[in-house]
Amino acid sequence: MSIAGPSRVVANLLQSLRQSGLGLNRNLLMTTLLHIDASARCDRSLSRKLSRAFVEAWVERDHRTQVIVRDVGLNPPPFVTQDWIAAAFTPEEHMTAEKRAQLRLSDQLIDEIERADVIVMGTPMYNYGMPAALKSWFDKVIRIGKTFTFDLDRGDYPLEPVLGGKKLVVLSSRGEFGFGPGGVREKMNHLDTHIQTCAHYLGVNETHVIAIDYQEFGDARHEASIADAFDAIPVLARQMIEARQTRFSLV
Repeated sequence: MSIAGPSRVVANLLQSLRQSGLGLNRNLLMTTLLHIDASARCDRSLSRKLSRAFVEAWVERDHRTQVIVRDVGLNPPPFVTQDWIAAAFTPEEHMTAEKRAQLRLSDQLIDEIERADVIVMGTPMYNYGMPAALKSWFDKVIRIGKTFTFDLDRGDYPLEPVLGGKKLVVLSSRGEFGFGPGGVREKMNHLDTHIQTCAHYLGVNETHVIAIDYQEFGDARHEASIADAFDAIPVLARQMIEARQTRFSLV
């Protein structure tokens, strides 16, 4: 059975409204951003500054935007445990109060993703990958029967996301440089690749990355990288908003 993603559902609804002559309720076009920060640092965090700048740039251009804030850097989700796994794989008809309690935070985090049109993720690169707090968040939201289904009839690729049509913006800071495509450290970049692989099972079909490099060097290249990243933010926000508006106008 195929499941239509949120964008397709909204598109069908808008088409029905137009055909019925009821007109278009502008509230249907309101965008919801899920703003996630994963840095363990606060004021000194460059990734936090980048993600905040992106959200502000978006809201400045689209005043009807709703923002959900989830700070996993300061409030990391607990690591997965044996009891949590048992609860996640328990059929609904066998659920107990204790198992539901195990999944309560996961349910809340998944609800935030379901409501979001755009996921804005501020994260540093720790040891060439994602912070443990962000990995714990992914472990809580990529959940069978909720964000993906599993069916061996699909052959060698039995997993399929339930959600769809979501956009992801990764705003990161990195100590070294050359982590992009063709860069000298491309194969060492286990942050962007891991995030994009996991995000597929959250319904993400479009990803953008803006990063600050050279942080450990603290030289002119680092300053230039900071400037380039902040210059790119309003441009990307404008492009994404315009693309979203165009998509709805063509419905």
